Amino acid sequence: MTVVQYPSRLSCGGRVLDLTHPQVMGILNVTPDSFSDGGRFAARDAALRHAVEMVAAGATLIDVGGESTRPGARAVSPVEELERVAPVVEAIAAELDVVISLDTSTPAVMHEGARLGAGLINDVRALRRDGALEAAADSGLPVCLMHMLGEPGTMQQDPQYDDVVVEVRDFLAQRMAVCVAAGIPLERIVLDPGFGFAKTLDHNLSLFRHLDVLHELRRPLLVGVSRKSMIGQVLGREVHERLAGGLALAALAVAKGACILRVHDVAETVDAVRMIAAVQSAK
Repeated sequence: MTVVQYPSRLSCGGRVLDLTHPQVMGILNVTPDSFSDGGRFAARDAALRHAVEMVAAGATLIDVGGESTRPGARAVSPVEELERVAPVVEAIAAELDVVISLDTSTPAVMHEGARLGAGLINDVRALRRDGALEAAADSGLPVCLMHMLGEPGTMQQDPQYDDVVVEVRDFLAQRMAVCVAAGIPLERIVLDPGFGFAKTLDHNLSLFRHLDVLHELRRPLLVGVSRKSMIGQVLGREVHERLAGGLALAALAVAKGACILRVHDVAETVDAVRMIAAVQSAK
């Protein structure tokens, strides 16, 4: 079991996230083309109902995304993304006591989402889109920086690394430095290795095995592997048959010191986290 000392509280807008134990982030894709649940929650009311269900199941964060980042996904205009995301963020903020995460790389969505009540910016591009760094700094919200090479549409076209673990660590360290220089303090930074983003199966497995290397950066880690192709490739399972594999990886992530688990299957993951906590607290 990896034990890493981080600040125990992450201030997320008007709410505080307790990082002394793993938190479960529920995925809410308000897109028509998500790899797992595309179109099911694109309407505001359906999205809000699903958010209510995930919070009732134990999610302490809801990650709202209006741009699909699956391999081969088409680009979405800022206006279209904002039209998808803003009504859902506003509704969740009004109805639920939960940290709202913005799964976005778009400055306009960061600005408006923060105004409507979001508490975290979760950017797969690590604030590299034009204007994103400034928008995130202006928001005053914590940010999650993820590793990815290229863009979602092309990221899986033969990604190459000399040492994937070292290169992911160094990329995240560099983006942290850029954020600090832009006025985003270290205590507002969370890191995501980016499983499935510009990585082969071997890259993903090696990165997961050596996840402890990223603790050298001394920041909380978010791990998102729910239903991803790495599970399908190892187990030969289709997207909706990957729960067991996802729970195994969630348990491993907790054992390796992850602070936030980004998942589709909230209730099952919360149960797994609770069982781990019960064993760890036993005399």
